[in-house]
Amino acid sequence: MSTIDLLATLTCIDRPGIVHAMTTAVLNSNGNIIENQQFTDPVTGLFCMRTRFTTAENLSTAKEILSKELSRFSPTLEIRPFENRKRALILVTKESHCLRDLLYLRDLGELPVDIPLVVSNHEELRALVESHGIAFEYLPVTSATKTEQEVQLIERIEKHQIDVVVLARYMQILSADFCRKFTGHIINIHHSFLPGFKGAKPYHQAHARGVKIIGATAHFVTEDLDEGPIIEQDITHVSHSATPEDLVAIGRDIERRVLAKAVRLYAEDRVFLVGARTVVFS
Repeated sequence: MSTIDLLATLTCIDRPGIVHAMTTAVLNSNGNIIENQQFTDPVTGLFCMRTRFTTAENLSTAKEILSKELSRFSPTLEIRPFENRKRALILVTKESHCLRDLLYLRDLGELPVDIPLVVSNHEELRALVESHGIAFEYLPVTSATKTEQEVQLIERIEKHQIDVVVLARYMQILSADFCRKFTGHIINIHHSFLPGFKGAKPYHQAHARGVKIIGATAHFVTEDLDEGPIIEQDITHVSHSATPEDLVAIGRDIERRVLAKAVRLYAEDRVFLVGARTVVFS
């Protein structure tokens, strides 16, 4: 008997019986659970669940069975073939380290996303992108043309059926309207220091203050700059002997790793938005 591999994600207010209902629904669809994770947020009472299962039914029938069995919990329920990959639009400016890592991991098959398009407000990274067989579009932007440029971005997102927009060191601030339109679907990377150094040359500021730890944070973008729900973070210790250039190099390495992991977690449906924070299944 042939089977299909499906992935279900569910969020709802926690109540007794949700897990039982999910397992019953999978059983009723001639299915078998091969992976399951769940968590109840103690502050909001929101229940999050990620279930991968095989079933002898087709996708439509499996969706109908699970929706019917779980309907009494009024959940947000999504079910998709596990093999279906998320589609990512990458935005870049001139720095290439995060973009290079995403393209490299995609080529290796270690990042389960399709990247139909990379958009930049500069031309510098065109050759890199096109060498990976990916379309590159140059969409320049100024304060006077920001609204027009974002309209063009939205057109590309709709045309290519994009699931997530990845800011791979995209040095432009997106408008509040754009951020609200794609809440939970834009991932950014930025340096995160203690204290947080804003403005130009953050690594040089960090060196001047003698920091001992540097790091990076990947988060969902909101209209509040660099304050969206955090997906992934990492740090490394540095010593007094590190030059500003050393910190820049170390920072680039952390940024590329953190962003790639955040995109992978999103692509595998392991990230759940719970208010201003996230639940992330490993």
